[in-house]
Amino acid sequence: MTQQEERPDPGSFREIVYRRAAHPVGLAVALFFFAQSMTPSLLPRVWYLQGVATGISVATGYGLGCLVAWVLRRCGVHPRWSAATRRRGWWLLAVVAVVVIPTFLVLGSWWQQIVRELVGLERLERLLYLPVVLVAVIVALVLIAGARLLRFGVMRMSVFSARFLPDGVANVAAIVVVVVLLVVVLDHGVYRGILSVAERSAAVSDHGTADGVDRPAAPERSGSPDSFESWETLGREGRTFVAGGPTAAEIADVTGEPALTPIRAYVGKESAATVAEGAGKVVAELERTGAFDRSVLAVVTTTGRGWVNENVAGALEFVSGGDSAIAAMQYSFLPSPLAFLADRETPQDAGRALFDAVYERWAELPGDARPKLVVFGESLGSYGGQAAFASGDALVAMTDGALLVGTPNFAQPWGRITEMRDEGSFERLPAVDGGRNIRFASDPGDADLPAEWEFPRVVFWQHASDPITWWSFDLILHRPDWLREPLGPDVDPGMRWIPFVTFWQVTLDMVFSADVPDGHGHSYGVDAAELWADILSPPGWGGDETIRVQEALSGMSQNAEPELTAE
Repeated sequence: MTQQEERPDPGSFREIVYRRAAHPVGLAVALFFFAQSMTPSLLPRVWYLQGVATGISVATGYGLGCLVAWVLRRCGVHPRWSAATRRRGWWLLAVVAVVVIPTFLVLGSWWQQIVRELVGLERLERLLYLPVVLVAVIVALVLIAGARLLRFGVMRMSVFSARFLPDGVANVAAIVVVVVLLVVVLDHGVYRGILSVAERSAAVSDHGTADGVDRPAAPERSGSPDSFESWETLGREGRTFVAGGPTAAEIADVTGEPALTPIRAYVGKESAATVAEGAGKVVAELERTGAFDRSVLAVVTTTGRGWVNENVAGALEFVSGGDSAIAAMQYSFLPSPLAFLADRETPQDAGRALFDAVYERWAELPGDARPKLVVFGESLGSYGGQAAFASGDALVAMTDGALLVGTPNFAQPWGRITEMRDEGSFERLPAVDGGRNIRFASDPGDADLPAEWEFPRVVFWQHASDPITWWSFDLILHRPDWLREPLGPDVDPGMRWIPFVTFWQVTLDMVFSADVPDGHGHSYGVDAAELWADILSPPGWGGDETIRVQEALSGMSQNAEPELTAE
């Protein structure tokens, strides 16, 4: 017999993908993963996201169960169950499923209500959780069918390769070929196709202007009649930024002191071919507006398509009495998640280019005539902005303060600073060198440590329930320290790390992470006023002034970060 004839027929496509019976071990593990997927995570999940998380978890559990069974067979374990025993086993599995599925569906809805209360959201009707099972089954079946399709491809390729190669080599070759083809199709077909469509759509959307946003007349703003930058090139988020913020009169009403019109210098992506050129144009706008004569100069790295948190920017302007300038530029048309997937280098290049350009001009000034140089950024902006600094020490040495908000887990030097935290401090709120210069805060009160806080002052503002900060691929197989330690006050004490499951829970928590009240998730609001007061420490500033600024910010029209919400 030939080598091909000795190999068993792998079966037809329809048989392997659709008709092959489910494996009992796979189903048992899938049932366990179903139950675990209903446990609480960082934020409440709407029913359809819970269904997706559960479906992915079920498919993962099924795959792991089948893998264990396959390994046991390869090790020579071949239990020979009688027909009666197999029948009783199937009945037992069915009974367990009938008990476990509705029980954990009810428990899951109950846990979600607890999480909603912890983050300040109203309770929802628990009957809305019933469709979770339907969504989960559809997602799981699609994923399992996809996995079987890959297996079918490997088996067919292996049979074909066996005509020319030894069995072992043929099997390896088949796996390599199928994996390469899958990567090529996903990367060059699906992935790049989606990004291309998304970028074209985002570029068109960028030409629009949000309702209620009008071109500023003040020369202190980019896009004004006096600006080097035309209104049309600023992009949607840039136009919103330069047209917003408190006026000199509003600042004076709150602080009780004379105020200046804050400077906002901004350059859109359409205005420059490279980030270096854009950074140069921002410096030109700073020169034009007299920004280097202000008392505070802030460099902000924006999120994907140019968004700046109005709470953080406005708070800085109130606390500085309007004697401030903010420099920013747009580097992408895409929302933050897509911008990061499409190009992880550009946010960092933009952060370095803008800070370096501003710093170079700032350093030319006499030491006693320089404004305070501070930096801030949120989410992808914090990630990109930190790229200008090799370490926490460099951040302290090169600036007069920083407020870095909702920093993603993959950012540096945030990661190194967190890893090197003082012994006994928590990962979610590290203490660094006793808090001498760098402090972490979920609530402004967290920045109040016993040790003296020296200048310059740097604050990493991160909520215990923010999935943007705590999401990491390490969650798949490793329990992080923040889940070993006491959890934050707005995180359900019942949250536990579960291999594979927790990763997908936190991944889907990110979808609506900004759609929660301020102080939770990825929603960073008026508490920025207290943190800027700590960082800048203006003379005579006290708690009453901070409260008035917070009230003013609350009364102003706030723009939610579009990159982190479902559009």
